[in-house]
Amino acid sequence: MKAHKRLFWFISLLFVIGIIGAGGLVLTEIRTGNGCPKFGTVPACVIILFCFVLPFISHILNKWNLIYFLLTGLAALIALVASIIQFMGNAECPKTTSGIPMCYLSLVIFTALIVLKQLHRISKNTL
Repeated sequence: MKAHKRLFWFISLLFVIGIIGAGGLVLTEIRTGNGCPKFGTVPACVIILFCFVLPFISHILNKWNLIYFLLTGLAALIALVASIIQFMGNAECPKTTSGIPMCYLSLVIFTALIVLKQLHRISKNTL
């Protein structure tokens, strides 16, 4: 399998993992009203889910790279700020069952999505 195809499928897998994670938080937010921190009245997990779904569609259709990079960049920035606040002890990010703050995981996933998409674009253009 060519490198760009492997990258395509790995990026897709990261999106599925992210959508499942953020989707679970959104469901908790809907059920309890306390699933994730809020920006004003908008739950952060809804914004993050949106930033997973639209770039995923962009990736699958292989269109709208600007939307892909804008939304994954926005989500990475949100995750970075949340991770810093979490690390400093000024706020609490939702945690996985093993106790890992999800903002840390979001930062890793969105950073990987940005880097891998750029590598995918480069590998596609060099073949």
